[in-house]
Amino acid sequence: MRVAMLSYHTCPLATLGGKDAGGMNVYVRDLSRYLGREGIHLDVFTRSQDEHVPHVLHDLGYGNRVAHIPAGPEVPLPKRKLVEHVPMYTENILDFSLRKGLRYDLIHSHYWMSGIAAERLKKEWNVPVIQMFHTLGKMKQRVAQTPEEEEGEYRIEGERKAMRLADRIVAATITEEEHLNSLYGVDPQKIRIIPPGVDLSHFYPIPPDESKEYVGVPEDKRMLLFVGRIEPLKGIETLLRALAVIRKKEVFRDQLCLAIIGGDVDDQAGEENDEMRYLRSLCREFGLGELVTFLGKKDQDSLPYYYSAAELVVMPSHYESFGMVALESMACGTPVVASHVGGLTHLVEDGVTGYHVPVEDPQALSERIVGLLEDKALRYRMGHDAFAFAKKYGWENISDRVIRLYQDIIDEHRGQKKSELMPSPYP
Repeated sequence: MRVAMLSYHTCPLATLGGKDAGGMNVYVRDLSRYLGREGIHLDVFTRSQDEHVPHVLHDLGYGNRVAHIPAGPEVPLPKRKLVEHVPMYTENILDFSLRKGLRYDLIHSHYWMSGIAAERLKKEWNVPVIQMFHTLGKMKQRVAQTPEEEEGEYRIEGERKAMRLADRIVAATITEEEHLNSLYGVDPQKIRIIPPGVDLSHFYPIPPDESKEYVGVPEDKRMLLFVGRIEPLKGIETLLRALAVIRKKEVFRDQLCLAIIGGDVDDQAGEENDEMRYLRSLCREFGLGELVTFLGKKDQDSLPYYYSAAELVVMPSHYESFGMVALESMACGTPVVASHVGGLTHLVEDGVTGYHVPVEDPQALSERIVGLLEDKALRYRMGHDAFAFAKKYGWENISDRVIRLYQDIIDEHRGQKKSELMPSPYP
C-alpha cells in the first residue's frame, strides 16, 4: 500500500509552537512513522517554505519521505495567499510522482487546503480520498472575538468543497462528528471517528528531580505549564488573569511560576505578534513579571521534561478540536486543567485526570489550580489516572485503526472500479 499524505500549509517536521505548527504537525509526523513501522509506504507532501531546506527528507524513517513541494515563493505566507498557490502545489506533486514512477493507492489530506489540492490528484490518479480537518472554520468563527480572528468565507467554502470531494472524513471525537453534521450537513455515514494517538515511547513520566534539573526549575519551585500557539484562541489571557487572582490571595509565595511554551520570542528581527505583546503588557499590569517566563518554541525532545516538571498543565482554550497537549501531558503523568470545550471534554475526565473549567473564567480556573496545588495526594492520583488513560491512545492502537480504514476504502474503491468495467448482463 502506498499513500500520498497531503499537509499543504505546514510541515510535519516544523518546530512546535510557531504560528502554524501545532497538534496537526505532530499528528502527521507520528502517524506517518507508525504507518511506516507497519509496512505502509507513504510520501508526505508539504509546501516548501525555505529554499535552503532540501526538497526531500527521510526524517520519517522506514523509507518514507517528506517532500517539500515548491508552490509560490519559498517563504512563509499568510493563509489567504497560500490558497492562490494550491494549483502549483498539485502540479508539482503530479510531476514528482511521474519522475519517481510512483502510483498511490489513496490520498490522506489534512486541513481544508490539502483537501482542495486533493481534487485534481484524485481525478488524475483515480484513487479515494480520506480527509481530516483538525479545526473547522465555522467553529473558529463562533469563538472569534475580533474581526481579525474571524475566518473568511473563502475557508468555509473550501471546507465544504473538501467535504464533498472526500470519500471518508476522519473526526477526532464524537463532538467533531456532530459539528461536521450540524454545521456543514455532512452525512454521518461518511464520517469515521478515530482519535489522534500519542507516542508512549517518548511521552512518559520522568522523575521530578531529573525533569526539573533539565528545564532549569529549582526543586522548591512549583511550575504551571502552558504549551501551544500564542493566539487569542488559546486563552492565555485567562490564565494570566487567574494567576493574578492567585497572587492576590498570597498563597504559594515565592514558589509559583508559569512557563509558556510557544511563539517566536527569539525572533532575530525582534518582532513579536500582537498577542505576545498584549500578554507581556498584561504581565506588567498584573505584576507577574517575575512569575511568568515566555520560552518560545520548543522541539518535541524537550517537552516530556517540561510536562513531567510541571505540577499541572493548563489549557484555557476557547476551542480545541482535540487537544494533543492534554494527551501528551497525561502520558507524562501530569494532570490537566482545561476549558470545557471541543475535544478537551473527552480527553480530560473531570475530577479523574484533571478538571474542566468554563471558558474565560479566571476565578474558576484559579480555584482549580489552587485546589490541585494544595492537595498532593489528589495531584498524584490524578497524574496516575491520567497516565493510565493516555495509554489507551498509544499510536500502536490508533495506527491499526487507520490502516483498517485505509484498507476498507481501497477495497471499496477497487470494487466500484471493477463493477464499472463489468459489462451489463442486460441488452
